[in-house]
Order: sequence, then C-alpha cells, then structure tokens
Amino acid sequence: MGIKQYHLLISGRVQGVGYRVSAWEKAQQLGIHGWVKNLADGRVEMVIVGEQVTLEHMICWAEQGPQFADVSHIDISEQSATDTQSEFQIR
Repeated sequence: MGIKQYHLLISGRVQGVGYRVSAWEKAQQLGIHGWVKNLADGRVEMVIVGEQVTLEHMICWAEQGPQFADVSHIDISEQSATDTQSEFQIR
C-alpha cells in the first residue's frame, strides 16, 4: 500500500487533558511518525505518517482521545507523504 500522510485538526476539549502526550504514546505503540501540537484557538493539530491500516487505528484513537478529552470534531485531509521525521514528536 505504501506510506500515507494525514493532517488532523481536532476540536473539542482537547487541551489540558493530556491529549498530546497520549497521542505520542499511541503513535509509539503503533510505530507512526509525525507530530502533534496545541493551537492558539484551542484545537490540537496532528500530522501522522505510516501505513494506511496503522493510520486508521490512530485516527480511531484520535476521535476519542485520552480519558478526560471530549472530541467534538476532526478535520482530516490526506497529504503527500513529505514529512521525513523518523519519530513522533510533541511540538
């Protein structure tokens, strides 16, 4: 299938609830590369790079987030796989 890359914008109660650290832990578990960061408007932005099936697992996780998160919406767009990081980072 090849490597895919997705850009996610996660809305809801996703800051101050451990979302970024939990995303990092899940990405480590799945072997996904990319990054996650908080945005000034209260959303979380994430880029994930990996095999399609693995990315689908990460997206399913992102729709729920960690225990205290309340995800209301996710905008997902596929991008050209240009992120060349060899790990997943919290920015």
